Amino acid sequence: MILLTGATGFVGGHVLAALRAARRPVRCLVRSPSKASLECELVKGDMTDPASLRKAVQGVQTIAHLVAIRQGSDEKFEQIMVQGTRDLLAAAKEAGVGRFVHMSALGTSEESKDLVPYYGAKWETEQAVQASGIPYVIFRPSFVFERDGGILPTFSKLARLAPVTPIIGSGQRKLQPIWAGDVGAYFDKAIDVDAATNRTFELGGPDVVTWNEFWERLKKARRIRRPSVHVPVAFMKANALLTERLPGDIPLTRDLLKMLEHSDNVVSNDDALQTFELPLMPLDEQLRRAA
Repeated sequence: MILLTGATGFVGGHVLAALRAARRPVRCLVRSPSKASLECELVKGDMTDPASLRKAVQGVQTIAHLVAIRQGSDEKFEQIMVQGTRDLLAAAKEAGVGRFVHMSALGTSEESKDLVPYYGAKWETEQAVQASGIPYVIFRPSFVFERDGGILPTFSKLARLAPVTPIIGSGQRKLQPIWAGDVGAYFDKAIDVDAATNRTFELGGPDVVTWNEFWERLKKARRIRRPSVHVPVAFMKANALLTERLPGDIPLTRDLLKMLEHSDNVVSNDDALQTFELPLMPLDEQLRRAA
């Protein structure tokens, strides 16, 4: 039995699909089983409720852990991501779970942990996983693309509706988007590949592009001919200061801008490709399928 946390989220849904396609038995941790429409065994629980986590891990051999937040107070990051992961690991060790597959994020490092709360929480959870004594696999994916969620639908809407396409800063920073289905495939393979045990893998798609190149490819895939304009980062930060106060999940935040400014979002090695040998979807095909 595999326990999946975060199954109702964007990436979690694709991990669940990959596990089910491989005919693996899956148990999903959800806060409201009556509202969840998932093809798995449902167990009620919450990352802030250690007792529910202990119940959820009973009879489980592997945990795929994807619960995370991108916005919120420092206390929320600590409560949901950091302490929640520690409590899950403690419950897993007590129950004799044999493998823990953990979702982190590309860009997470000791150097970036103080940049934004998201990186800090991801770094702390990585450290907890590594120190748990449970055999683990940690994945750090780049931007995850799909038609049904993540940041790509926001980009597509912007390209379609805005009179000009705003590109933050010079547009020379690089990214390496990976298809959500490919991330799901990595999680599925990580359960059985012995060579992946106790290792951290950076995940990216086959194509590395600058933001300028990305927007060109996106508009070409959508047959959009509107021009692009480079917007100073300072202006975008001022805009984010206002949009952050709006309700809901805001795609552009000051923290996201800090992350985009900090470094290129590309993998530093081919360890994942060599270890898992999975075919990955090229960027142009990602954009075509998401059209």
